[in-house]
Amino acid sequence: MNPEEVARLIRAGLPGAQVQVQSDDNTHFAARIVAPQFAQLRSLARHQLVYHTLGELMGREIHALSIEALTPQESAPR
Repeated sequence: MNPEEVARLIRAGLPGAQVQVQSDDNTHFAARIVAPQFAQLRSLARHQLVYHTLGELMGREIHALSIEALTPQESAPR
């Protein structure tokens, strides 16, 4: 897996999401995801939604994933 593949999977599972993924070793990833689907969801539910987009890859090809999950309103500059 590489960061673009991870980002593509997240985008496929969360249509319309803005996704940025970084990795230094292609097993540990950091993702910043801005998606309207996160509205009204607590942090844990947002993370679960992202994990669902990655399915069986979590814990296998993706050893660790740090997630910053925001709604478009939360990501807007103040």
